[in-house]
Amino acid sequence: MTTNKDIYILAIESSCDETAAAVVKNGRTVLSNIISSQIDLHTLYGGVVPEIASRKHIEKINQVIEEAMKEAEVTMDDIDAIAVTYGPGLVGALLVGVSAAKALAFATGKPLVGVHHIEGHISANYIENLELEPPFMSLVVSGGHSHLVVVKDYGEYEIIGRTRDDAAGEAFDKVARAIGLGYPGGPKIDRVSKEGNPEAIKFPRAKVGENIYDFSFSGLKSAVLNYLNGAQMKGEEVNVPDVAASFQKAVTDVLVEHAIHGAKEYNFKKLAIAGGVASNSSLRAAMQAACDKAGIAFYHPSPIYCTDNAAMIGVAGYYEYIKGARHGWDLNAVPNLKLGER
Repeated sequence: MTTNKDIYILAIESSCDETAAAVVKNGRTVLSNIISSQIDLHTLYGGVVPEIASRKHIEKINQVIEEAMKEAEVTMDDIDAIAVTYGPGLVGALLVGVSAAKALAFATGKPLVGVHHIEGHISANYIENLELEPPFMSLVVSGGHSHLVVVKDYGEYEIIGRTRDDAAGEAFDKVARAIGLGYPGGPKIDRVSKEGNPEAIKFPRAKVGENIYDFSFSGLKSAVLNYLNGAQMKGEEVNVPDVAASFQKAVTDVLVEHAIHGAKEYNFKKLAIAGGVASNSSLRAAMQAACDKAGIAFYHPSPIYCTDNAAMIGVAGYYEYIKGARHGWDLNAVPNLKLGER
C-alpha cells in the first residue's frame, strides 16, 4: 500500500498493568502517548495481581483514549486505523484493550489492526532513531520475555534465542524481593547497584548447551538466594548494594555477550534493545561499550518507550497497516501469542 497521505494510527495497549493510548503519525511521529500506571497499586502485593489490573484497565481505558486524542489534537475523522495489543500478556488485561479497540472500530468503521506486544517493543526503536530500518538484531528484555530476535523486515522476525526459565525482568523482581528492595525490582536494583561493587560476589553466568543464544536466569536467582541464606546462617551482614550490583552484572554480562555474538554471527552492524529492562543504565552502558568495540551501531529507546506504552503499538500498527494487515470482529486476546504468528 503506497500513499502520499499522512497516516494516523490510534493505538491501545493494556497487556499488563499500564493502561495506555497514543496517536502516531506515519509510523515515526508520536503526537500523544498517555500512560496510566498501576505500579503503586500492585506494589502493595509485591507484583502484578491480574484481577486488579483488569478492573483498573476498565476504569481507565476510555479516559486515556480521550486524553490521547485531545493531546494529539485529532478527531476520529483523522484516524486511519485503530491498533491494539492482542497478545502476549495477561488475558483479562488484554481483553479490555481488545474490546475497546473493537468497539471503536465497529462504531467508526475504521480498520482494526491487532499488534504483537513484542513487535511493539522492537518498534519503539523507530520513534527516536529515524535512520533505523530493518534488517538488524534486537534484544528484547522485559518482565516476561528475554528474546534475541533477527528483525528481517517490518513485521518479519526470527527468534534465535529465548529464555528457558525466568525472564531477565522476572529475575530482577525476585532478587529485589529477596534482598528487601520490593517491587518493581528492575529500577530499584539499578538504583542501589550504583552504590555497590559489581565484582564483590561471583555469581554464575549460565550457558545453555543446545542453543548458544538461549538464556537461563533461574540458576543465577538461586545462587543469590543461596548466598543470602548462607550469610544468614553464619550470622554475617549482607551488603545489599554489593549483592544488587553483582547480580545485575551477571545478568548484563550474559545479555551483552549473547546479543553481540548474534550480531557478529549474522553480520549485522546494527543492534537494538527493547523492553522494560532496556532502560537499565548498567545494561545500556555495557551494551554501548561492547557495540563500540565491535563496530556495531547501538540503538535504544528512551526509558518512557521501554516500559509498556501505546506509542510503540502505534508504530508497529502503522507498518502492519500499510502492509495490508486487517483484523475482524473475531479478534481475541491471545495471552501466549508467539512472535511472527498472525
